[in-house]
Amino acid sequence: MSTTLRENDVRDPAATSSTADALARARRGPRLRRRVVVGVLLLLVVALVVVRALLGDYRVSFVDAVRIIGGEPVPGASFVLLESTLPRALMAVLAGAAFGAAGAAFQTMLRNPLASPDVLGITLGASAGAVLVVVAFGVRGTPVTLAALAGSVLAALLILSQAGGRGGATGRMVLVGVALAAGLSALVHWLLVRASIYQAQDALVWLSGSLNTVTWADILRLLAVDAVLLPLLLVATGRLPVLGLGDDLAAALGVRVARVRVGVTVLVVGLVAAATAVVGPVAFVGFLSGPIARRLVPGRPSVGVAALVGAVVVVAADYAAAYAVPGTALPVGLVTGLLGAPVLLWMLRSRPTSQEGR
Repeated sequence: MSTTLRENDVRDPAATSSTADALARARRGPRLRRRVVVGVLLLLVVALVVVRALLGDYRVSFVDAVRIIGGEPVPGASFVLLESTLPRALMAVLAGAAFGAAGAAFQTMLRNPLASPDVLGITLGASAGAVLVVVAFGVRGTPVTLAALAGSVLAALLILSQAGGRGGATGRMVLVGVALAAGLSALVHWLLVRASIYQAQDALVWLSGSLNTVTWADILRLLAVDAVLLPLLLVATGRLPVLGLGDDLAAALGVRVARVRVGVTVLVVGLVAAATAVVGPVAFVGFLSGPIARRLVPGRPSVGVAALVGAVVVVAADYAAAYAVPGTALPVGLVTGLLGAPVLLWMLRSRPTSQEGR
């Protein structure tokens, strides 16, 4: 039959040209939509950063902001902009992009919309490591950051070591991750019960997810991590749609399944661990960014769009956390958690017949 079709196409060049035009039009629509969505999200990120940096209890004019960034000191405004509002806004963008991209990549790789790093125990691994050193050694600052990194890496290694291979690997990873998350959650609560009231307070502040203590050194470190790992993750997730055909068929098509899976996991852990170590486990960002991105750009993996969605969510949530309740500065993780539940329920109720996990 294919031979007959080719012969007919050769005899009828107009039909061949018409088919090619139809395919080109079919591809042009999704590409145009992706470009529009990316452009709108970029503009939204920039607008929110400007609002977060300039509008607050102490307002800084745009002209003064330009002068300050250019190196000219402005009494009062320089301290507010450079030591408080601008670092928070920039860190919110970097951390939100890391959480959003990591969550979408994990959900796509495991073909499960629930399979974000904060559900599968990687974020809780960081939490357990941080709380352990706070309670056991009474330390703060860099040791807490290193312990959070170590906790995330150990959790990921445990998931990968128990996931096995072949076709059931993704399902086993989800089950192992959920079981690990339950165990780590119990460990965190047990450590808090054993801690003194001061140690428990320090640990709870970190567990709430906060941008209060962000420094320019933290921003530069996370910027370097995002600049290296995000492009690599975008490249690596380009092979994930083939894994959706099943491990055996993907291997038959030339995809090194285990290598792709381990590579994506390593990149996700790096992003989540680096962001969590600085700002704590900001709830629901990794979980929701992927589904929102897939609603905006259905079809192919939307890890880049999810990164922008995560940035928008964290910057907006941080501004709301600072000024929604007069006289009270809430942790950004509390706001994302409060917003996450109703948004998730709305998405489930309005879910189309297609699968979210694709």
